[in-house]
Amino acid sequence: MFKKLIFQTLLIASLTVSVSSCNKYLELRPQDGITRDKFWQSKEQIKSAVIGCYIAMQVPFGGRPAPAESFFVWGELRADMIAPGLGMGVDELNVVNATILSTNGVTDWRNFYRVINFCNTIIDFAPGVKDVDATLTDTELRGYLAEALTIRALMYFYLVRSFGDVPLKLKSTSSDSELVQLAKTPQPDVLKQIVADLKLAETYATTTYGDNASDKGRVTIYTVYAMEADVYLWMDNYNECIAATDKIINSNKFGLVAGNNNSWFNILYGVGNSAESIFELQFDQQSLNPYFTMFSTNRRRYLAGPNTLDEVFGVDLVNDINFDLRGIDASIRPDDQSIYKYIGLTPDVARTQDVSYAHWIFYRYADILLLKAEACAQIGRGQDALTIINTLRTRAHAITVSAESPSPEDVAGVTNYVLRERARELAYEGKRWYDLLRNAKRNNYARLDLLTAAAIRSVPGTVQQSALNKLKDKNSHYFPIFQYEIQTDPNLIQNPFYK
Repeated sequence: MFKKLIFQTLLIASLTVSVSSCNKYLELRPQDGITRDKFWQSKEQIKSAVIGCYIAMQVPFGGRPAPAESFFVWGELRADMIAPGLGMGVDELNVVNATILSTNGVTDWRNFYRVINFCNTIIDFAPGVKDVDATLTDTELRGYLAEALTIRALMYFYLVRSFGDVPLKLKSTSSDSELVQLAKTPQPDVLKQIVADLKLAETYATTTYGDNASDKGRVTIYTVYAMEADVYLWMDNYNECIAATDKIINSNKFGLVAGNNNSWFNILYGVGNSAESIFELQFDQQSLNPYFTMFSTNRRRYLAGPNTLDEVFGVDLVNDINFDLRGIDASIRPDDQSIYKYIGLTPDVARTQDVSYAHWIFYRYADILLLKAEACAQIGRGQDALTIINTLRTRAHAITVSAESPSPEDVAGVTNYVLRERARELAYEGKRWYDLLRNAKRNNYARLDLLTAAAIRSVPGTVQQSALNKLKDKNSHYFPIFQYEIQTDPNLIQNPFYK
């Protein structure tokens, strides 16, 4: 139902809440008058506008990549598990090499703010539909608002983790007269707004839409809980993180896909929307994802790091059929170093371009367990963290060489184990850089070594010392503001590292 709805509403959503300007600040300019006079007349129009938010995350716009592509690039390219492929562009290579300038197109955030403006428009105008459509119930309206609030929070969470301080806009730009130029808002204030949005969404969100694809592909209350857990952990609010994860765990609506060699990969990644899934960006035959050309063909842009299989998953040198399910022909196809999760149907059968509709998984149950494990490690519940790790390792048939045995009281040892287990479990799912940065910045950057070690593994020797020197400045851990934004908004101040 959800996939069909996406296809049917693509045109109307793009017409009714589209952004028409190519040269206005934050891509926030719609066609004057259309928002109020031509559209917000029925609950069906609210629904199509909400689906438009999901579509805007999927599709490129204005010659810039879709957020769906940036979710991967921003979350992985600066970390330590990627190697350049033949198709990697200069901008991407400069990110890998830590030679990022404000002219680097990877840092162009406009399509994220486009999604944000879609959400703001719904939040501003959907409540007024009750005045003209008596069939719109309070429950339906609140559900749509929960989706818009949560997607807005998600976009801002990507932005603050990638850029630090960012402009915070909470009202829609619905006419030329409402165009504004904004200064940056400090990261703590943006995070505070994210939490506020999620708390409000929690009171509005539905538990189910009545079909599996919608329950996995649209925001539910479990999406909200998952985001809360992630945001709270980033903010070092460990008890709140655990409370949010427990709401998902105790619902008994999710579980780990069994680690069966013959079906595990296909269920989780090949088909998607599994019992483990909490929130996935849906692709299908009518809306293919961007990942096939990113990871397949002989001109692929990204490869798995050459030592990732050995260093992350481990190799049994005695018994070659004993391996971590998450490594060979799951995360990585060893024959050509391809990143396999997005281009495989099964461990043995790769996709062709016409069936390139692997979903983007924002959150799944294994991620929630590991978020809880990391939080537990910080508050003296090390044994709980180790129990979670062992549960996931058992599912994955993880091999002995990657096993660790820190004391439950060893906060640093347990935390390191969680981080390494996240690398195995969530390889190439857009999490790695954010995991490294979250752990590095904790306790006033007590673990800066995590970032320098990542640079040693991934940055070429010719520029490695330069990269290590840059990482000493915490401002370098965030992207510069794209030059276009600086030029068009005099209120924006560049990240000081890039001045």
